[in-house]
Amino acid sequence: MLGGIIIRRSRLDITLEILKLAMNGAKKTQIVYGANLNSTIANKYLTRLEDKALIIHDDGLFLTTDKGRLYKDMASELEIT
Repeated sequence: MLGGIIIRRSRLDITLEILKLAMNGAKKTQIVYGANLNSTIANKYLTRLEDKALIIHDDGLFLTTDKGRLYKDMASELEIT
């Protein structure tokens, strides 16, 4: 909340934040706090990103795949601010 105004993030914004956090490997807790999500919502995003092969879960860490890096870079370039 910013000055009494609730700012909602898009699915793309949340997805890009998760991919960014997982670039060098991140635990689920780091993603939850870093992306400011609750555990249930984080689980949904992480499952979806794994299903799309944008991240992998390996030895307790989530890692952005090459496909995920490409997606993040392309989406960041196209994002209108």
